[in-house]
Amino acid sequence: MLASLVAAPADRRSDPPGPAAPSSPGAPASGGRRALPAVNRWLDMPRFELGDRFTAEQREFLETFGFIRFRRFADPALTRSLAEEVEAIDRQLVAEGRTIVRGVPLILGRHPDGVRFVQRIAFASTFGPRLHRFLQDPRFRAILDVAGPDYRIGELERDGLVVNHFRNEPASTYNRLGWHTDSLRDLFYLERPRRYLNVGFYLDDSPIVKGGVRLLPCSHEQGLWPMLTRKAHFVDHQPDPGEYALEAEAGDLTIHDGRLWHRVARATAEGEASQRRVMYLPLMNGPEKPKHEGSPTPLYFRFRKLAGY
Repeated sequence: MLASLVAAPADRRSDPPGPAAPSSPGAPASGGRRALPAVNRWLDMPRFELGDRFTAEQREFLETFGFIRFRRFADPALTRSLAEEVEAIDRQLVAEGRTIVRGVPLILGRHPDGVRFVQRIAFASTFGPRLHRFLQDPRFRAILDVAGPDYRIGELERDGLVVNHFRNEPASTYNRLGWHTDSLRDLFYLERPRRYLNVGFYLDDSPIVKGGVRLLPCSHEQGLWPMLTRKAHFVDHQPDPGEYALEAEAGDLTIHDGRLWHRVARATAEGEASQRRVMYLPLMNGPEKPKHEGSPTPLYFRFRKLAGY
């Protein structure tokens, strides 16, 4: 089964090798396929597109490797519209002097000209009607069905709809993220770590020069002890020989299992050329636990300074 997935037949709609990404201001001259980890050369990512349900091949890929990418989930017009609303929310939060939303701290950075911006927005869909409508897309039902029979999109739970804004520039607070598993957070809520799916929607292209997500394929199958101890959570940034670089284009949607080890690499591009914004959907199950403006800050956020942000 694994061999059939890593060796694509000639007629499969795979991503073509292609040339190196075009250069832009702030981007390095080199890069492209030669800069990708070795795993990317043997693990073929089919050019999946999401319909009203997962195909057998899509489900097999996700269950085998722990992640998947769907091309063109949203068209360029919708993607731009969502990005514009995110920018408006960013300006609103900065103008209001907000540092926390429903108990979740915001991560703030500064552009080279000194202007502040939000690098991690929590509960973003509560500030923008376009983002809220986006979460009603019926195709998310297909993802919820794969996650489990009782899963839902929890706009007011955990951190809600999160927008991460990574930039590589001197006053950027959020330019990388160390190795971690998302399921570790369950321990801080006094719950047993469990399987859940982390769904990301890309507002910007994310080629290798922008850094981006690195994953350890199949690590979601590990037991509890290695999930907690295989790496130093959030403080270990070292590349792993077995990591896979998850590239994406604006409008793409990705899913990874929360038990999978992953990190966010720092961009080699700089400034505007390094900008990478991704929205993460809140998939939840079990009893509903909505948050409000008086909710306490989860304990794990108090350790974020150790992770460098």
